[in-house]
Amino acid sequence: MDQQALIQRQQWFVNQRFGMFIHFNSATFQFADSDIIDWEYDHENGDEPRRFPFDPKDWNPEQLDCSQWAKAAKSAGMSFAALTAKHHEGFSLWPTEHTEHCVRNAASQRDVVKEYLDAFRAEGIEAGLYFSMLDLHHQIGRRKCTPADKQFIKNQLEELLTNYGELPFLIIDGWNAHWGGPSYENLPFEEIDAWVKQLQPQCLLMNISCETNLNHTDVVFYENAAGQEVEDGFVGPGASCNVLTKTWFWRTTDTTRELKTVDWALDMIQDCNRQNVTFLLNGAPNRQGLLDANVLERFREIGQRYRKPEDLTVIPEGWLTRG
Repeated sequence: MDQQALIQRQQWFVNQRFGMFIHFNSATFQFADSDIIDWEYDHENGDEPRRFPFDPKDWNPEQLDCSQWAKAAKSAGMSFAALTAKHHEGFSLWPTEHTEHCVRNAASQRDVVKEYLDAFRAEGIEAGLYFSMLDLHHQIGRRKCTPADKQFIKNQLEELLTNYGELPFLIIDGWNAHWGGPSYENLPFEEIDAWVKQLQPQCLLMNISCETNLNHTDVVFYENAAGQEVEDGFVGPGASCNVLTKTWFWRTTDTTRELKTVDWALDMIQDCNRQNVTFLLNGAPNRQGLLDANVLERFREIGQRYRKPEDLTVIPEGWLTRG
């Protein structure tokens, strides 16, 4: 993708303004009643042995209803969404041919990636995917990323980019980040970016990388829930994300938790949009595969008051470019 084509895609993404982040994966079942927050951080970052391997047979969202999620997103006024097809633990929500650690060997063998994409497309919502480069199950991280590991990553990305139709973007995480993952030396950004663009030239590769430039991403991505703030003077292109609850993945206490307010959400969206940063609000399905009633209600309340801004039509001075 040349520079001008990339700017056009970035402009398209910024004009999406508000979307849904869907954290739903092995952690939903592993840590809903645990002190562990979302994943085994200390294993990758504190050199501790793994304590919580995940058995695919434990994956069993018996009432999985991706159309419920899509309708909730639409009720909130969201234009796009991203699902954690694979998170840091390494479990794949599609029947990948490249590992047994996937839904193919689960109690519920439904292809969650396909059902999610079908449901959101049916509601007219732009649907992309999240994919973690850090993979605890396959031991791909800051201490090991072999040529075979790199090929495994490419093979999985190829499945996602060739078997499910057009993906407008991929959100990549756990790559040369403070919270672990392979380095750019062992897994060059340019190589993966070229691989993605070869398979789908229009697919934005957005890397949650802790960097405030475009050296290793198509869009600067701030994990606001981890304290990353958009800098003063930033004019785009950017993305930011946060949670209504305490964690990214569902907890049993979330059903009765006091969620963050509508005012908070609207302020977050508006503050981001003002700087050409698109905002993603997390919705975490429970173990049954459904969003809780309080989340559905909060999304609906947000949608009653949210008004999408006018499209950005002129690229402002100071818009970041790569290199």
